[in-house]
Amino acid sequence: MIEFIALTRQLAQRSAAVFSDTGVLAQHVQGYRIRQAQFDMTQAVSDALSHTEPLVVEAGTGVGKTFAYLVPALLSGQQVIISTGTKTLQEQLAYQDIPALLAMLKLTPKVALLKGRSNYLCQLRLSKQLGNPQFIVPEQLDDLLRIHQWAGKTLDGDFGGLTSVSESAKALDLVRSQKEDCSGQDCHYFDACFTRKARLRTLDAKIIVVNHHLFFADKLLQESTLKTLLPDADVVIFDEAHQLPDIALGYLGQQQSMAYLVRLLNQISHIQRSELGDSAQIARLAMAGFEALSIWQQEIRKLGVTDGRLLLSEKSLAQYSWELLTSIKHLRELLAKHGSRSYALDEQADKLTDFYQDLSAFFECHNTQLLYRIDFSQPDLRLTMAPMNIARECQKIFNAQTRWIFTSATLQMNQTLTLFCQSLGLMKAKQLLLGSPFNYQRQALFCVPRHLANVNNETAAVRQMRDICIQATNAAKGRTFVLFTSHRMLEKVAQALYGCVDYPMLVQGQDSKQGLLKKFRQLGHAVLLGTGAFWEGVDVKGKRLSCVIIERLPFVSPEDKVFRTRVESMSHQALDPFTSIALPQAIITLNQGVGRLIRDEKDHGVLILCDNRIVNRDYGRAFLHSLPPMSRTRDLNKALDFLSAIK
Repeated sequence: MIEFIALTRQLAQRSAAVFSDTGVLAQHVQGYRIRQAQFDMTQAVSDALSHTEPLVVEAGTGVGKTFAYLVPALLSGQQVIISTGTKTLQEQLAYQDIPALLAMLKLTPKVALLKGRSNYLCQLRLSKQLGNPQFIVPEQLDDLLRIHQWAGKTLDGDFGGLTSVSESAKALDLVRSQKEDCSGQDCHYFDACFTRKARLRTLDAKIIVVNHHLFFADKLLQESTLKTLLPDADVVIFDEAHQLPDIALGYLGQQQSMAYLVRLLNQISHIQRSELGDSAQIARLAMAGFEALSIWQQEIRKLGVTDGRLLLSEKSLAQYSWELLTSIKHLRELLAKHGSRSYALDEQADKLTDFYQDLSAFFECHNTQLLYRIDFSQPDLRLTMAPMNIARECQKIFNAQTRWIFTSATLQMNQTLTLFCQSLGLMKAKQLLLGSPFNYQRQALFCVPRHLANVNNETAAVRQMRDICIQATNAAKGRTFVLFTSHRMLEKVAQALYGCVDYPMLVQGQDSKQGLLKKFRQLGHAVLLGTGAFWEGVDVKGKRLSCVIIERLPFVSPEDKVFRTRVESMSHQALDPFTSIALPQAIITLNQGVGRLIRDEKDHGVLILCDNRIVNRDYGRAFLHSLPPMSRTRDLNKALDFLSAIK
């Protein structure tokens, strides 16, 4: 025990030395100075690396939380997984922050960056697409040719390094690596496979940088005893931890896509036609599956059933459900009789069996601890089985064998982290709230203009946004972010602003996120319009960003499938979904957007919120109490004067 305490103190002392006024940061980082909040956080992390209790830290903008957790983690010599919520931060850690710190600290552990497989190019899919160019529309063919040219140069096949094609280009979906099409060692490109190489790099790495989606997907593999990608590391650090409750729900539950069943049936029919022409019954049963699925989906949509437990209570639905299940059962039994005749058919048969078992479990609804939900808000009808108590499931993951650290600039509601901890079952976690070192009263002005239109009146809201954006961007000399909660409003406001703004206008979708940010920084006086991707993980310091305009309070859509599942879970626990989920989530998202404005002690700027619910609804106080302590005004002219004074 004495030795354990000594090691803990030694790590804390070594970390403290790095942040001292004569430490390596002071020697290598221009303008470095000690920040008390950063020092406090690094000491808390040092302590957490040696104890079993998780640590939850909100570190406001400017604290320097990345270095605060990286320094003790690197000095500890332990194997560390760092999980982030955005690709931007993931790449910043792997390519900038960690290499820079390792050089300063004179450490040489192996570092690996691993993303989800959809972020990597599949050489086989690209080859197949270019092998049939007559079926590709000209625009996509141009992009595919650019991807092919890039594929010959890239070392890792990560689309994050592809700048010649927009990140929203449809051609990317044609060549992404995906589990369903992967043939493993039988693939002609197995040795060169970018996804396989990325995973191999994690095997002996000491520092592994992943994202939250990949982390939870890997945990599911562990539970199913399949081969996992990630080691059981000594330490797991979640940066941008505010995203975890929603992401955890998406992975802790099981989801089945009816579009996936359609693909399976299509592939089985194709294999039968090309390889087993003497087995026409396979095609007939596959067609029967299509017909049963079509009738079932039509009935689901007609009756509007969203609760899976009601499937068997509606006579017609019960009949169509069992007919669908029976059609799949007969097909899989027939495929089993043709076993070993076709490797490709055997592979699809295994997938169909897995789907059948999941669909059976959904229709039977035996587990009283699960929510069974049908989501048809999208063209692709989906079935979800999710645990009612997410916190209890998370407790199984966040076990005492690993050191767990959770951090973000936005975790609290009304100056407490309790709600976040409860959502993930972190009942014994140490909580630490560290405010921003910035002088928000002097540096920033928060304006909610008077006489705002109702945000639900789209026509009036667009006209209002247009007028405010023109005035604010003129006063700010460009240098503005305009953040939206929906692509629809972004497009309508962008259309209204074309020809009316005197500065270069960059609109999400015109280029990749990083491409737009690069242009924004280079131009120095641009106006950027964006949705969710630009609310967080974006850092523009200095005078190039002086104004942030937010269209409305970012409440999640009631139709959002993750939100609806969490609402049902809360309802079963007799909790109020609005105060337990919708409001905290909106507060965190708003704080993320606000956090784009002041990124440095020398920054000055104005935040304009075009939604008066924050001042005339009771719940508005919760937003105001959770925002940075900016000066406030209802007078738009004062905000414009503040912007005009920023040189």
